[in-house]
Amino acid sequence: MACRVIGSLTVVLVVASSHAAAAERVVLIEGAGLKAWRAPAGDWQQARAVSMEASNPKRFSIESGEGVLVNGAKGTTKNLLSEFEHGDVEAHIEFMVPKDSNSGVYFLGRYEVQVLDSFGKTEAKYGDCGGIYASCSEPKPDFAGRPPSTNASKAPGEWQSFDVVFRAPRFDATGRKTENAKFIRVTHNGRVIHENVEVPRPTCAANWLDEKSTGPLMLQGDHGPVAYRNLQLKPVELK
Repeated sequence: MACRVIGSLTVVLVVASSHAAAAERVVLIEGAGLKAWRAPAGDWQQARAVSMEASNPKRFSIESGEGVLVNGAKGTTKNLLSEFEHGDVEAHIEFMVPKDSNSGVYFLGRYEVQVLDSFGKTEAKYGDCGGIYASCSEPKPDFAGRPPSTNASKAPGEWQSFDVVFRAPRFDATGRKTENAKFIRVTHNGRVIHENVEVPRPTCAANWLDEKSTGPLMLQGDHGPVAYRNLQLKPVELK
């Protein structure tokens, strides 16, 4: 394994075998500050650790330091956009929410995998944790969202993970879209919850309603307290 620097981002080079090309794994939380994220970043900050407050389980206690991104002491601020722009990608994302909180991870800043306190729900909907969110504004076509196939949510205040294989939309030489964006696979806490879900247009609260083949990762910060750690993107080429 080796490292090199692209701008202010550290890129980890991972070689799977002597016959495989090196893949660049982009680490989005590293060192102090928010160098991997676009300004303005609102109240987002780094912390050493977060935990649910004993007196109010809907809020975080924040321990100063590095390694965890948290959306500020108030638990509501701007959405956060990565400096790095991805297309087809494999992503590893770890997150924590306190009781009843809400966030989301938007691929290309447009297509959301929901983050929510859904612990213990027996019938998950598209708005529950791991759901692929619906579209809710013009233009057509509509997308009704897709609930996770199973509720894999842990209790609020516990760290959880998504592992996502995402395929960007395709366009011809004139800019006409020829294939929709697709979530090839979404794994929540080690359990596969989606396979081959096409998303015909950006989902609700996307940063942009147009579609492109590349864009930043977006973390939703305006719906309640949330923390993220160990965010890694590995660009891939999918057929």
